[in-house]
Amino acid sequence: MRFTLRQLQVFLATAHFENVTKAADSLAMSQSAASGALKDLESQFDVQLFDRVGKRLQANELAKLIRPKAEALLEQAVELEQDLIQKKEVGHLRLGATLTIGNYLAVGLMAEFLRESPGAKVSLEVANTASIARQVLNFDLDIGLIEGELQHQELDVQHWRDDELVVFCAPHHPYAKLRQLGDEELVSAQWILREPGSGTRQGFDRAMHGLLPDQTIALELQHTEAIKRAVEAGLGISCLSRITLEEAFKHGTLVPIKVPGRDLQRAFYFILRKDKYLSAGVKQWIQLCRRTDV
Repeated sequence: MRFTLRQLQVFLATAHFENVTKAADSLAMSQSAASGALKDLESQFDVQLFDRVGKRLQANELAKLIRPKAEALLEQAVELEQDLIQKKEVGHLRLGATLTIGNYLAVGLMAEFLRESPGAKVSLEVANTASIARQVLNFDLDIGLIEGELQHQELDVQHWRDDELVVFCAPHHPYAKLRQLGDEELVSAQWILREPGSGTRQGFDRAMHGLLPDQTIALELQHTEAIKRAVEAGLGISCLSRITLEEAFKHGTLVPIKVPGRDLQRAFYFILRKDKYLSAGVKQWIQLCRRTDV
C-alpha cells in the first residue's frame, strides 16, 4: 500500500482546517511533520490535493472526491483497532441537534446511550436545521437530528418520529377565551416566532400558507424559552413544538389554542452523509432513538 493512515489523517485534518499548522496541532504533530506527510502523499501518486487561496489551503475536486472514502477508511481502522485490543467502547460520537430536540430530547437519550456504553464519548452541537446540515456535510458531525424538512443530494434523510406544533398564548391574552382561531384572528395577532432557517419556523410557515404576507411578526427569537417568556409577558402569541410546552400547559402559565384547518403536524429526522461509513456508535444511536420514547 502506497499511503499510510497517518497521511490520511493529515489530509483530512488539512481539509477540515484549511491550514497545515492547525491540522498538525489537532493531531499533536509538528508543522513540518504534517507538511511532510501531506507532501509525501501527493508525490507518491503525482497529484495535487489542495489549492492555495490566500492563507488557506482549499481542497480541490480530487480532494473532495476522495475525502468521504478517506473518512470511512479511518473510521473502520479505529473500529478494527478497538476490536483487536478487545475494547467494547463505541468511541467518540459527534451529535448535532436542532434546538427543540437538543434542549428537550437529546440529553435524555445521551444519558441512556452512556448507560449502555459507559466507555463512549459523546458531544452535542445544538443549532438550527441549516447549521446542523452544513456540519454534517462537512464531516464535523457524525449524525444530525433535525425538525425541519430537508432535501440535499449528499444527505440521507430518515424519518425518526412524529411531532406536533401548537399555537399558544398567555392565560390573560384575549385569545385564551376563544375556543378556536380562524384566519381573521391569525392575521390580527402579534406573532413571536423562531428565526428563519429553523425547523419550527419552516413548519409554521407551511401551516400558515396563504396568510403569511398579512401576518404581523413582532419578534423573531432563536431560543424557545425566550419565546415562551415573551408570550407569558403578553407580547403576542406563538407556535412551538408540543414537547416544549407540556410543563407550561400543565402549570397554566401558557394556554394552547386550537387552529382548525391548519396542518400543524410535522416530523423529526436523522440526517447523515450518504457516503459516510456508519460506525457502531452511529448505528447504536439510531437504534436507541427508534426504540426509546422520550
